[in-house]
Amino acid sequence: MSLKFRRVALALLAGAVPLTAQKAPTIPHEKYTLPNGLEVILHVDRSVPIVTVENFYKVGSGDEKPGRTGFAHLFEHVMFMGSQNVPVGKFDEWLEAAGASNNGSTNFDRTNYYETGPSNALPLMLWLDADRMGWLLPTMDKAKLDLQRDVVKNERRQGVDNAPYGIADELILPTLFPKGHPYSWDVIGSMDDLSAAAVDDVKDFFRRYYAPNNATITIAGDFEPDSAKAWIRKYFGHIPRGTSEITRPSAPAITLLRDTLLTAEDRVQLPRVYYTWPGVKAFSPDDAALDALAEIVAGGKSSRLYRTLVYDKQLAQDVRMSNQSQKLDGMIQLVSTARPGVALRDLDAEITRIFSDIATNGVTERELTRVKNGMRASMTDRLSSVSGKAFQLSYYNYFTGNPDYMAQDLARYEQLTPALVQQAARRYLAGTPRVVLSIVPTGKKELALTTTTLGGIR
Repeated sequence: MSLKFRRVALALLAGAVPLTAQKAPTIPHEKYTLPNGLEVILHVDRSVPIVTVENFYKVGSGDEKPGRTGFAHLFEHVMFMGSQNVPVGKFDEWLEAAGASNNGSTNFDRTNYYETGPSNALPLMLWLDADRMGWLLPTMDKAKLDLQRDVVKNERRQGVDNAPYGIADELILPTLFPKGHPYSWDVIGSMDDLSAAAVDDVKDFFRRYYAPNNATITIAGDFEPDSAKAWIRKYFGHIPRGTSEITRPSAPAITLLRDTLLTAEDRVQLPRVYYTWPGVKAFSPDDAALDALAEIVAGGKSSRLYRTLVYDKQLAQDVRMSNQSQKLDGMIQLVSTARPGVALRDLDAEITRIFSDIATNGVTERELTRVKNGMRASMTDRLSSVSGKAFQLSYYNYFTGNPDYMAQDLARYEQLTPALVQQAARRYLAGTPRVVLSIVPTGKKELALTTTTLGGIR
C-alpha cells in the first residue's frame, strides 16, 4: 500500500474524511388515508421474507394532565391484555405460534406498537391490531387495569425508586420546565397518580387518543400492496372515527432566570452531576448543530470530555452529553460520574474549561467531519432492517409530515459548519441558566456542587 493511500485509509477510519459522495438514503413508500382518518404507509422490501407492522399512536405522556400522569405508558401495557375477539394472553401466543414477535414503547410524544414476523403472518398481525384498536373497551375492567397497574408500579420501582441515580428525571424535569408544561413529569408517572387511575379514566383516555384518526399504520417488508390494502380496509375500515377533538397541548416558554443547583442523596457509591439546559424542538433550525455539539463534547470515546475526564486525567468514570429534542420542546444534558476520591468540583472545572474553549475557539473541521460521518452511518444503519424502516417512516411522518424525510434529515448535518456549532454553543450553553443536579451517596452532602463556573462562560 502506498503512503498516500495509507493516509487516506487511516483518515477514513478516524472519521476525518467526509463521506458526502454517497447518495442520500431514501425509503420509497405509498401513503394514503382511510375514510375514518387512519393513515397508512406502505414500503415494499423483498430482500427477505419478513414484514413489520408499526402502529403509531399520536399520544404520549405530554398529552396527560397533572394528577393523571402515567396514563400513556399504563395504556401501552393495557393494550396487550386482550380485546373482544382476542382472549387474555392470546395476542402474544398467536403471534409467537406464527413465528412473530411484538413489543411497544412510550415517550413524551407518541406510543408505538410493532410486530415483526414472516410475511405470511401479516393478515394475523393486522387483525390483532385492528381488534384492540376497535374493540378493546368491551373487555376493559378493573381486574385487567389493576394487573397492569401493578406491573407498571413494579417497573417504576425497578427503574426509578430503587435504581441508582433513578430519581434524576423526577428532580430535573419539574425544575427545568414550568409547572403544567407537558414535559414536566416523567413518562412513567407518579405512584399516586397510578394508584388513582380508575377504569373510567382509562376508558376516556382510550376513546380520545386511540381512535383511527389519531393513528398511523406502517407496513414494511415483503408483501403484496394490493393484498395489504384489502386487509387494512377489511379489518380497520369499519372502526369509527373518534368523536373527541384531539389537540396537542401547548408548551409554555422556559424562563430560567438563574442557575438552579439541586442536591439529592441516594444509595450510590459515587457522586454524579447532571447539567441540563433548555433546548429546542426536533427539526428546528438549531437542532442539528446542538446534536453535533453534544457529540463533539461528550458523544463517545473520541469526544473532548471523554478523552480528558476519563482517559487523560482519570477524573470521571463516565461522561455523556445529549441533545434531547422532542415535538414540543427540548433539553440539552451533560452527565458525568466522578471516580472514587474525585470531587465534583474537579469535574466542574474541567467541564467549564472545555466549554469555554469551544465558545471562544469553536470546534475543528475534523471533529465536525467525524460527527457527519457518524450521523450518516447511524441513519443508514436504521434502514438495515424492515422494522427500522417502519419506525423511521412513522417517525418522520409524525414530526415532518413526510415519511421519506431521511435525505432532508441528513442534509441538516452535512450543511453544518464549525461556525454554526460554535454559535449554538454560545447561544444555548454559554452563560445560559441551567439546572445542575448533584446526586451523592447518602450522608455525604458535602460532595455536592454548591457553586459552578459553567454558567459564566462567554
